[in-house]
Parts: sequence; structure tokens; C-alpha cells
Amino acid sequence: MHNVVISGTGLYTPANSISNDELVASFNAFVQQFNADNAEAIARGEVEALSESSTAFIEKASGIKSRFVIDKAGILDPQRMVPSIPERSNEDWGILCEMAVGAAKEALQRAGKTVADIDGVIVACSNLQRAYPAVAIEVQAALGIDGWGYDMNVACSSATFGIQAATNAIQTGQARAILMVNPEICTGHLNFRDRDSHFIFGDAATAVIIERADQATSKHQFDVVGTKLLTQFSNNIRNNFGFLNRAAEEGVGARDKLFVQEGRKVFKDVCPMVAELIAEHLAEHQLNVSDVKRFWLHQANLNMNQLIARKLLGRDAEPHEAPVILDTYANTSSAGSVIALHKNQDDLPAGSLGVLSSFGAGYSIGSVILRKR
Repeated sequence: MHNVVISGTGLYTPANSISNDELVASFNAFVQQFNADNAEAIARGEVEALSESSTAFIEKASGIKSRFVIDKAGILDPQRMVPSIPERSNEDWGILCEMAVGAAKEALQRAGKTVADIDGVIVACSNLQRAYPAVAIEVQAALGIDGWGYDMNVACSSATFGIQAATNAIQTGQARAILMVNPEICTGHLNFRDRDSHFIFGDAATAVIIERADQATSKHQFDVVGTKLLTQFSNNIRNNFGFLNRAAEEGVGARDKLFVQEGRKVFKDVCPMVAELIAEHLAEHQLNVSDVKRFWLHQANLNMNQLIARKLLGRDAEPHEAPVILDTYANTSSAGSVIALHKNQDDLPAGSLGVLSSFGAGYSIGSVILRKR
């Protein structure tokens, strides 16, 4: 069994960013037009008037202040409120592939690796743009990697589940090094006309190089001390879009064909589950919560992260203990915890212990204990 390290991380960020003020202006313009168009039906009680959003509401509910997006104009157009992403020919690299390659190149550079060192590619994300061929095989071809590739989806936990899959393959000698990438166009499945969720998501891609410790040369190495996963079925976060929609015309365009959630239920269910899983995982490795210098938590909601850290530490976490990036990036699904790791790792001294954790639909929870080399 080979020891395994994470030796490089990478991030691709779209060029466009949307502030809360911009998003609220677009949403409120839609609401005002809807209420005006349906004024008589609203007065008769046949249609419920829509309520406007506000920057204060968004920041209190989530901690989000802005988000990067693949397309800004389409989202902010009150007549459209959907990103505009033109289809590409089959001869062109797809948009998820393009994002993944951008993140992968930085991860390879930080790891001090070339594509010749990589034996496998895992694309782990919440939403794949097609059923087949696998986006991972496309990324493999775009980078010129020999070996294999496959896609996997465990919603917001995809990255931690992908890290475990890569770690297992390397431990058993099936690969020397694996590229695990998380391209997320979350704005593609977000209902920008839903007041409760129109602000939640942004777009980004992250990449992680996982490799044999005895072959690693990077200055950015973390030993993978252990991984632990948990799933528990729940309908509280769901997206029913899929290829069978065409076989049931009554569901085409229905609200549940985009992201839907019962936010309060998710908060109540998931926070204690995450804290318990992390505490159990540390105990299994004879480690204490107090040994952990940094928690790179899934960046979905500031209040969730603060509560999870409080449950673990018995106090409020200091900013450096559980760094937050969702104020700038919003929820980027599987990419969020890796963005937190990517941007908050270089200051840690050798020997520092950290936990990378993700949680989301499924429910799914992943914990990866890392030690800085």
C-alpha cells in the first residue's frame, strides 16, 4: 500500500462577476413586471403576488456578496434570467472540459507534474452537460493524458468522494497520480426567479493532483491521513432534470427540474451530521479536534459553516480556522471546499493538520484529513 499526498490544487474562475446589488435589481425588475402583468388576477386572489429581494436579505441568509458566472448578461436580463451558453460543435472542446483544463493546468504546475505523470482523470461534479462520452475522457484528450477517465456525481460532496476514489487507486498501485477536477456551472440549474434561492450559486472549476508520496516533489504537499464518507437519502435537496423528462411531458419546465431545496430542513439535518462525522473521523485516527489547525468546509452557507465549527470546537471559529470564500464565489457546489483549500494553505507550517469536508444533496458528506508536509 502506497502512501498518498495531495501535491497540487488549481482554480479556474470565469471572467464575469455579479454583485448582490446587480442580482437584486434584475430580480426586482422581474417581480415588478410580473405583479403588473397579473395585477387583476392578484386582486382577485387567483395569483399570489411575488415579493422583492434585497441585498440585506441575501447577506443575512447566506453570507454571499457576489458570485462569478459563465454568462452575466443572460442572468441579469429580466426577460431571460438564464445564462446564455451557446452550444458547441462536437469537434470543439465542451465548456466543462475547458473549465476543467484551466484548473488542471494550475494544479499540475503547483504539483510540479506534467501530463505524462498522470494515469487517470476523474471529473467529479454536480451537473454534467451530457450523459456520454464522459467529460473526464474529453479532459484526458484535451490535456494529452494516457490512461483512463470517468465521471462521478455525488452533488456537493463530489470532490471529497473523488479524492477518496483517487486515493484508493493510488494506494493499491492502480495509478501513480490522478487528476481530480470539479467543473461546476451551477448557474445553469438555478432558478433565478425564485426569491429563496436566486442568489445561492456561482460558477468555478477546481482541480486536485493526488499522487504517490514517494514520487511527489511539490512544495505544496499534504499527506492524506484518511478519508471518510457518509450518505443518507433525503429529498430536501433535489433536481429532477434528466433524460426521462421527454417521456413525461407533464413535467417539462416544472419547478423541480431545476435546483430545489427545503433550506431550513437541510440546515437542521446536515449541520449535526457533518460535525459528528468529522469528530468520529478524527477519533478513528487518534486525533483531537483541537489538533486541527484549519477546516476547509463546503462553501454553501455561512451560518451552516459557523454552526458546524462551533459544534466541533465548542466555540466560534477564528477566521483563519475555517476560512470563508463564499462571500466572493457563492456556493460553487463541489468546488467550494477545494477553493477554500486552494486559497488558504500556503501559510500553514509543516505538520499542520487540516480537514477538508463537503456536504450536500443525497445527503452526502465527505471528510478528508490532511497533514501539511
